[in-house]
Amino acid sequence: MTFWNIFWLMLWFFFLVVWFWLLITVFADIFRRDDHSGWAKAAWTIFIVILPVLGILIYLIARPKMTAQDMAMMEQHETEQKRMAGYSSADEIAKLNDLRASGAITAEEYETLKAKAM
Repeated sequence: MTFWNIFWLMLWFFFLVVWFWLLITVFADIFRRDDHSGWAKAAWTIFIVILPVLGILIYLIARPKMTAQDMAMMEQHETEQKRMAGYSSADEIAKLNDLRASGAITAEEYETLKAKAM
């Protein structure tokens, strides 16, 4: 085996891994979405199986960027990260109370930030 044979073999292997990763990601996205009916999920699956490259490209273009389900998952993930980092709503509210007492923020700002911290 020459250097170039090994290079092309590694390149093909890389693209094969990327292709399977892309297929798994797209199928996982299709089946986890709540805004698609069962028929829509079946249609996307058939389209991707029959015309894989074109099907995946069209799905990635046609898919909405952020759905309500995605936003809820992001907020849940952020909450979990804050908890793991030692973030506490009580600490945040205490800091806001100190800022309000010192006059750095108004009472309206305090209430808005307090609602956001909870």
